Amino acid sequence: MGRLAELAFWSPLRCLSQGPVTAWPCRKSLALEATQVLSHNLCTVLLVPHDPVALEEHFRDDDEGPVSNQGYMPYLNKFILEKVQDNFDKIEFNRMCWTLCAKKNLTKSPLLITEEDAFKVWVIFNFLSEDKYPLIIVPEEIEYLLKKLTETMSSSWQQEQSAQHRIGFDDSRDGLSVWELIELIGNGQFSKGMDRQTVSMAINEVFDELILDVLKQGYMMKKGHRRKNWTERWFVLRPNRISYYVGEDLKDKKGDILLDENCCVEPLPDKDGKKCLFLIKCFDKTFEISASDKKKKQEWIQAIHSAIHLLKLGSAPPHKEARQRRRELRKKALAEQEELERQMQELQAANESKQQELEAVRKKLEEAASRAAEEEKKRLQTQVDLQTRFSTELEREKLIRQQMEEQVAQKSSELGQYLQRVRELEDMYLQLQAALEDERQARLDEETVRKLQARLLEEESSKRAELEKWHLEQQQAIQTTEAEKQELENQRVIKEQALQEAMAQLSQLELERKQALEQYEGVKRKLEMATSKTKSWKDKVAQHEGLIRLVEPGSKNPHLITNWGPAAFTQAELEEREKNWKGKKTTE
Repeated sequence: MGRLAELAFWSPLRCLSQGPVTAWPCRKSLALEATQVLSHNLCTVLLVPHDPVALEEHFRDDDEGPVSNQGYMPYLNKFILEKVQDNFDKIEFNRMCWTLCAKKNLTKSPLLITEEDAFKVWVIFNFLSEDKYPLIIVPEEIEYLLKKLTETMSSSWQQEQSAQHRIGFDDSRDGLSVWELIELIGNGQFSKGMDRQTVSMAINEVFDELILDVLKQGYMMKKGHRRKNWTERWFVLRPNRISYYVGEDLKDKKGDILLDENCCVEPLPDKDGKKCLFLIKCFDKTFEISASDKKKKQEWIQAIHSAIHLLKLGSAPPHKEARQRRRELRKKALAEQEELERQMQELQAANESKQQELEAVRKKLEEAASRAAEEEKKRLQTQVDLQTRFSTELEREKLIRQQMEEQVAQKSSELGQYLQRVRELEDMYLQLQAALEDERQARLDEETVRKLQARLLEEESSKRAELEKWHLEQQQAIQTTEAEKQELENQRVIKEQALQEAMAQLSQLELERKQALEQYEGVKRKLEMATSKTKSWKDKVAQHEGLIRLVEPGSKNPHLITNWGPAAFTQAELEEREKNWKGKKTTE
């Protein structure tokens, strides 16, 4: 049964089960009789054998009654729809469904179209509606139908008319129901200036094209096969045949021209007083036909050629393929919109995550700056203490030297004092090493901050590239969907707003990165100052080392005379010490 059961059958039976039948007295015998009548009529129209025993057996233990949605619809699917073949009269079936639900749902206000035209609009709705329940027709299909009706009435469709019909349409709804569509067409708003007959003819032509698969129809002259006389006939072109009738009421059918992929159509020159001739060649017969003018002739030749070409390709009629393409485009647009919403959500989540990461980095930088300030304060205090101690030690050393020059005999005791001084200097070297270790740790902290800054720059570059990519994709989507610009305008505005928000967030990230860089530069300047002070301290220690000398027993050789008296070493020893000192200085 497929789509026929879903669109043309399910909807009217839903209306029936929710409407008059459920309002009957709750007597199971009456409900069962009504259901038997309904099932018998459905089986008759669908050319399916009716089994009343199966119906009674199905509803034997149903306390809710056979007309409930839970009871009758499973029976309908199992015992009727599964047995349906494609050989029944679909128009008669639609007419029966229309009879079941029209009286209850059709609007009571006066319409400018007849009930027969309303029925044809109902059938067209079943053809154009979406593949879901409850059945609706989306605004794009409404515009397609109204445009086709307007063009059939020899009027031009204006874009303002589409906008006018969209005014007042509830955006929360996906489309119109069949009864709202009938009221829209029947109130005459889109056909102002047209009489009822013109509107009825337009509905009939659109119904013939979309439902009866009529590709073209009209009066032409046909040459007989036996008497060779020319007779006017009403020709109707369908995808696989050309039927000709006595009149356009289609009551008296005279024959069919069966088309297949081996058929062809050719123009003929004028002869026997007949003009605008063309020839249709089939497998066993040839038909000569005369159109009313050259334009009609060319239109019929082109239409028949297109039908034969579709048979060769095995394609569906053009209006069915167009309907399928429109549905695929709507599905694609919906999928793109959902994908864009998903990407925007991911972008928002990523931005929130980056904000949290940047906040954590900011806190770490503040902690690092605080630690660096404390370390700098400790270094300054240590330097002041060391300078004070060195000044004291220098004064003390001068005093010791004076005592050593005055008391040469007490060299052994002075040697102990000197060894004590060496130990104190070793302690000072250890303190200096600790200061160097602090400097090394500060450099490691600086390197950590530099790596963090590089990672932030890389993430910012990636984010910028991603935003540029999305912006490029948005521009490409705008160029490729210019034909749908009116329908997607609101979506584009939303996308641009989201993009502006993302750019604002990117600007905020860049500002925070600059602040982090300024903090990093401050820490770096402090580290350079600490390094400079440490180097100055090294120079002072090295200078102080030059003033320290080991006190040893004097040589018996002639001594050098210094400012403090006789020296404790000879001229050779002085040259040797000077040579060693120059070598150390060159190495450093």
